[in-house]
Amino acid sequence: MTVHLEPMPATRLALWVERTFEEYIEDRVRAGESLDEAHANAERNHENIFPAGQLAPGHVVCDVVRDDLPIGFLWIGPRSDENPTAWWVWDVEIELEHRGKGWGRQVMVLAESVAAEHGATSLGLNVFGFNTAARHLYESLGYETTAIQMSKPITPADESTA
Repeated sequence: MTVHLEPMPATRLALWVERTFEEYIEDRVRAGESLDEAHANAERNHENIFPAGQLAPGHVVCDVVRDDLPIGFLWIGPRSDENPTAWWVWDVEIELEHRGKGWGRQVMVLAESVAAEHGATSLGLNVFGFNTAARHLYESLGYETTAIQMSKPITPADESTA
């Protein structure tokens, strides 16, 4: 069995944008940002990628479809105007009950084909450190680490001992 990509219908795109925005904030908080920082970063990205509430030119949002039913989504597009051939996986998700069956791997291979069809010469992505399953998938597909951010929680010193 396989999955395929279909353009997300405009009727669902607005709801998808709202849901993705909220999930992005949650992921940034989980990765260590304060809620205010995460919200500010999400707002800034949202304004750049969804000008006037519309998806920026060149971006592609698709449903991941299996047996005529959506089981996830893929969002890819150019990372910047300065280098339009460097594409980015902005978001990809397979619904929880469909994970672990190889659909994510198939989607990533399809993403490479779609990006190439649009003239991309590279496809990058960000993966939060806590998402070890995704990290292993991407590494197995040939993605290489280009940057690492690290953090360690510490206990503040008691001001009375200072």
